[in-house]
Amino acid sequence: MEIRKNSGVLKWALIGISAVFLTVMLILPLIYVMYTAFEEGIGVFLAAVTDEYALKAIGLTVRVTVLTVIINTVFGIFASWCITRFSFPGKKVISALIDLPLTVSPIIAGLIYVLTFGRQSILYPYLQGAGIKIIFAVPGIVLATIFVTFPFISREIIPVLNAQGTDEEEAAALMGAGGFTIFRRITLPHIKWALLYGIVLCTARAMGEFGAVSVLSGHLRGKTNTMPLYIELLYQGYDFTGAFAVSAILVLMAVVILVLRSVLEYKGAKSGEQAHK
Repeated sequence: MEIRKNSGVLKWALIGISAVFLTVMLILPLIYVMYTAFEEGIGVFLAAVTDEYALKAIGLTVRVTVLTVIINTVFGIFASWCITRFSFPGKKVISALIDLPLTVSPIIAGLIYVLTFGRQSILYPYLQGAGIKIIFAVPGIVLATIFVTFPFISREIIPVLNAQGTDEEEAAALMGAGGFTIFRRITLPHIKWALLYGIVLCTARAMGEFGAVSVLSGHLRGKTNTMPLYIELLYQGYDFTGAFAVSAILVLMAVVILVLRSVLEYKGAKSGEQAHK
């Protein structure tokens, strides 16, 4: 407590360093993005973000993000339940594999899927025969995005389930409650804030994914370009206003997610305080 109340030089030096760092690395670039996006007027901005290809990129980003979040939510709940509620050989291996995308470069992740499903793969003739196209198509983008984001939800839920323990669930089972009832009435109320927080993090990461998607998309304009890829395309074509206009939309989405994250953190902390009382 004394450290928090300390008003010495060290405290203000740390505050100053943090403020300068955040200003230079975060606030100024965001201000520049928004300024450049609206520099030539609101009409030019609206024309850029309502362009046919811009709308397709925004729509594809939303679709990929929704699919990714749904799949990762289901996987995150199942994986968390499996790791925290059962003992089995290879449990630590599974736990380590869940963290693998956090250590693997997204570019490498994209190349992995190219090697797995591309023309040189032994799976390619079977996929082609079934009419399934993964590389340079939307399914590949979804797979890549799922790969780079699937640790986020499970890693938020696992600590909560470990802290919760199994006493309440075992008591409910002894009283005849089924597995789904136990999950709905006991487990879910304990993990709901962690789950929602993980969903928010997963959404933010999925919207901004570039590396793995860039490898798998083929950069087909209007077909496989998500917003980050479309921004790169505009920037390389020297359409700086268009690039920053679409970037501004992505920034606004990120701000909305940041607000949701703050609200969920507050709700989760408040819920935890009430549970301890």
